[in-house]
Amino acid sequence: MSQNPPAFEVLPRDLSAYRQGNVGIDYVHRFESGQPGPHVLVNALTHGNEICGMVAATHLLDSGVRPRIGTLTVSFANVAAYESFDQARPFESRQLVHNLNRIWSAAELDGTAESPELLRARALRPVVAAADHILDIHSTSQNVEPFWVYPAYQRNADVALALGRPPVHLVMPSGLGSGTPLIQHGRHGLADSQGVALVVECGQHFLRSAADMATAVTLDFIAHFGLIDAPADRPAPAPQRRYELLETCMVRTPEFRFERPIEGFEVFAKGELIATDGPHEIRALCDDCTVLMPTREPIVGREAVYLTRPL
Repeated sequence: MSQNPPAFEVLPRDLSAYRQGNVGIDYVHRFESGQPGPHVLVNALTHGNEICGMVAATHLLDSGVRPRIGTLTVSFANVAAYESFDQARPFESRQLVHNLNRIWSAAELDGTAESPELLRARALRPVVAAADHILDIHSTSQNVEPFWVYPAYQRNADVALALGRPPVHLVMPSGLGSGTPLIQHGRHGLADSQGVALVVECGQHFLRSAADMATAVTLDFIAHFGLIDAPADRPAPAPQRRYELLETCMVRTPEFRFERPIEGFEVFAKGELIATDGPHEIRALCDDCTVLMPTREPIVGREAVYLTRPL
């Protein structure tokens, strides 16, 4: 699938100065206020080429953001993949072996398989488990508008709606269907938990607008839980649009092809052909079936596209 090369407005920077954290785990920094309050985790670089999270996390550390109540933890997740970045092949540093955002089940973490991502997830497991609320910062391969992703628990929706930016929501009634993401690890994946756990997809990986969105949403999220003051220039919430994930389609054969070029948020009528995958067809499941996160380069065993419907 031939695509034009992306614009590079933001590129990786050296993170070696942030390696020495203060909790005994590389690239993890924790700040305790000494006052009662929630423990908020801001997690960046779950995928190595999603640079906006790095910009937001380094902003917190470089500008000396400290919680007035509770605890703030800032982590850089897949630094090994991030350090493999090659501008000539900018999408290949998403991961080294495993998708770090699909291996957060007990079966994966307690299993015997090994990879750089599994080793890192096991190291970060206590960091994720300790957090009351999690913001996991991501970006997209295509230049589409930013959006939230979260399990369909009211506690998640309440906070995403209260923050108001980005104004688009992808709601997962039954998870992703292709593995366990970080925001559903342990108690965060339970209906009766009190903790909020959100992914924010901030825009195309290498655009300045994605880095700006990541930084703004991070400050919004921390402020929502009272750790810092809300930014004075925070805009009023825009009208909200919500989509329900119906199915996560995987790439099954090397012959996967979309029926027409898509980037995300295209709408299909019920039964309309979206893609072919060798002998298999992917068709719209309902009227107004909206596609999100279409793969830029189909790879067998990875996600092809999310099929959703507006709520």
